[in-house]
Amino acid sequence: MTARRAGFVLCLGLSLATGRAGARVYLTVQQALDAAFPKPAKVERRTLYLDEAQARRVEERSGAPVEARVVPYYIGEDAGRPIGYAYFDTHLVRTLPETVLVLVAPDGTLKRIEILSFDEPEDYLPTSRWLRQFPGRSLQDLGARQGIRTLTGATLSSRAVTQAARRILAMHRLFVVPLDGGAPAGPSEERP
Repeated sequence: MTARRAGFVLCLGLSLATGRAGARVYLTVQQALDAAFPKPAKVERRTLYLDEAQARRVEERSGAPVEARVVPYYIGEDAGRPIGYAYFDTHLVRTLPETVLVLVAPDGTLKRIEILSFDEPEDYLPTSRWLRQFPGRSLQDLGARQGIRTLTGATLSSRAVTQAARRILAMHRLFVVPLDGGAPAGPSEERP
């Protein structure tokens, strides 16, 4: 177990012991999926299993740490064509968790980012106005000092969301829908 993961488990345990269990939930996974893929879209859940080398590739490509190597994601389809890919990323902001929906368009750009749950103080919560910077962006558009403004007074929150977007876009391009349109480059995948 990495030091970061051990810290997360410790924080989660402490929050349970002190009665701070459960982040403020703004959207459930089902609500987020319903909004991302309105009827009559068909939604299919899949799971990526990254080995250590694949996780390192994602980290190198994204510049963001990979905190989980088992990655469920959802494909929304309409008339047999993908209309988007939904990933749910849970990570620590400062000392407490946040879960975001990262919705990727069929062309591999960001379609939308939504905060599903956030357990840090509300003052650090990214605003919807700030999140509107992401649609249409690719991994290259999210580089250091490119495109995404930081949030004054909430720098760690903005960094955590941007890293989640970078991590998901790198994973998506490496293992779900490669740029060349060929077969995915690697991890085992389960289709329930």
